[in-house]
Amino acid sequence: MTARQNSSLWLNLWFNYQTEVFFGIFLSGLVALSFWLATYIPEKVFEYVINPMEYILTISVCFYGGWMMMRHHEGNRLRVPWMWMLFIWGAMEVALLVIRYGLHITAIGGTPNDPLYNASLTVGNIFAWMLFIYPSQVLIPGWLTWKKAFWTVLPMVIIGVIDYYVPANLMWLIMLYPVWIFLMLCWHVRKYRRWCEDNFSSMEMIDVQWVVRYLIILALLGISYYFIVFWYVPNRMFTQQWMLFLILAYSTEQILFRKDPWAEMEQEEQPTQGYDPDWRTQLEQWMAEVKPYRNVDFRLDDLRQILPLNRTYLSQLINNAYGCNFFNWVNQYRLEEAKKLMIDHPEMKLTDVATYCGFSSLAVFSRAFTRYTGLSPRDWIRSFDMSES
Repeated sequence: MTARQNSSLWLNLWFNYQTEVFFGIFLSGLVALSFWLATYIPEKVFEYVINPMEYILTISVCFYGGWMMMRHHEGNRLRVPWMWMLFIWGAMEVALLVIRYGLHITAIGGTPNDPLYNASLTVGNIFAWMLFIYPSQVLIPGWLTWKKAFWTVLPMVIIGVIDYYVPANLMWLIMLYPVWIFLMLCWHVRKYRRWCEDNFSSMEMIDVQWVVRYLIILALLGISYYFIVFWYVPNRMFTQQWMLFLILAYSTEQILFRKDPWAEMEQEEQPTQGYDPDWRTQLEQWMAEVKPYRNVDFRLDDLRQILPLNRTYLSQLINNAYGCNFFNWVNQYRLEEAKKLMIDHPEMKLTDVATYCGFSSLAVFSRAFTRYTGLSPRDWIRSFDMSES
């Protein structure tokens, strides 16, 4: 990879994930502040007021979220497994609450000096693995079957059993296993974004950002968990509990109200039919005359009105002919249209320009325009006026 390509890669990553970078920085600061403040919470206040409240909040979001998923799952392949995960996690939290405050039994393996500490860590990682259900189903729909779930968890169980019976400390291996799964999911984010950009022109459907935010929360949750593992102070569970509540509440809300791009696509690929060798001219003429890109929900399947091809082949044609994916190809039309409007109708508000050209919001339009021209819309208008004068 050349220095120029490397620079372009980092620039693309910045444009694609700049809000997620700031989100990660903000949340990291909040977690660090939470750890610091937790050391000043009186032990009895934490034990008998704050900790029970955090348990109750987590139980509430689990059962209420699971109930909402059950009512509105509508065959959604993402909502059904998350519904079961919420019910199981909620039942687990209820059991922990009863054991701790009903039976007055403290956590087994709760400190590094406890002989069952590694076993406790293994069980904790197996339960935490359930939080990987959501990103797995988003990034690789249908991949996480009961059979594959079993084979994914099995290595963790085997490591835990070996650690218990063999005189060797496998704590680091136990801790690294969920890290490996996390890194695999991060690798799939890019593939998923590429798939979205090959099929949709709306940022609402290219929903990688909220998956990335989830993974950021998950990463910080894991880091805080391991921080507690090495520097155990009971009050530091304060941070762990509110982050658990955050990730469950955030993901449940997103799964309920965000569109699922996979569900929006045709379930089966259409067969490829013959098409005119001069397809490019016909397609560009259709785009210029009909201007379908003004529709914010314009997608790859809509091109089948001109090119009766299956989705995979159609995507390859666009990539090979224009050197970019469907999303960027459509954006070029939208941005050229926007530039004409801003020149011919300077009285138009930028919000109206964005809506007219098919952008879902002014923010999306401004970001795309800056990326495409190197200038913000307002700066571009000023530079154009100066060149004209």
